[in-house]
Formats: sequence, structure tokens, C-alpha cells
Amino acid sequence: MAKSGREIMEIFEAFDLTGTAWSAARLTGCDAKTVARYVAARDAGGDPLARAVRPRLIDGFMDKVEELVDRSKGQDPGRCRAPQAGGDGLLRAGAVDAAGGRGGEGGLAGRPAPPLPALGARAGDVAAAGLG
Repeated sequence: MAKSGREIMEIFEAFDLTGTAWSAARLTGCDAKTVARYVAARDAGGDPLARAVRPRLIDGFMDKVEELVDRSKGQDPGRCRAPQAGGDGLLRAGAVDAAGGRGGEGGLAGRPAPPLPALGARAGDVAAAGLG
């Protein structure tokens, strides 16, 4: 947990008074490593209140992410950009399926889609199944 400015000043005063991180830690009620870290930051001319910037896993891919965001132009990523068979995109384009009907009326040639195949008890887990 980060220390407040007042607590850091107390750490500095205790260290300046005692000259050792261990004694300053005993006086301020914190760990000697914490005292040593704040004193090292002060001696190096750094800001003891500044947080260290740690690298993120995505940092190596930020250029590509920004490119994809710019290219999307605010479109909803859940929307499919390509028309799908039987979808309203093909219906608007005047597509006709093999049975002569408009798209979206069932499976191939207007027939209902076939059922999924039955799996035996020893077939294992099925994550996803798709037929088309």
C-alpha cells in the first residue's frame, strides 16, 4: 500500500535521525525495505510519491490495436460485416435460395436443418458443433 506524503516525511525524518533503515523502520512502524526504497528514491532525486510504470502485456500490440480501432470507425464489433446465407443482407440483395424462396426459410433448398448427430456416453465433451 502506498504511503501518504506525511508518512513518507516521517520516514525521512526517522532515517535522518537514526542513519539506518532498520531503526527508522522501528520508529515509523513500517518495513526496513520500505524505508530503504523511499530513501533511495530521495537520494536519486526522484519523487517518492510517483508510482512506477510497469509494462503491460498488451504494450507490444498497442500499434495494431490502435490501427484496428481506427479502421473500425466506431462500428459495433458484434455485428457481422459479411452477409450470411439466409440473413436479411442477402434478402435485401434479392437472393433466392435453391427452392425458389427468399432467404431465411430453413435449411438447404427450403428444408429444415438436420438434427445434430447423437453422441455416445464415451464420446467425451463437445465444446461446440456447427453444421454449416
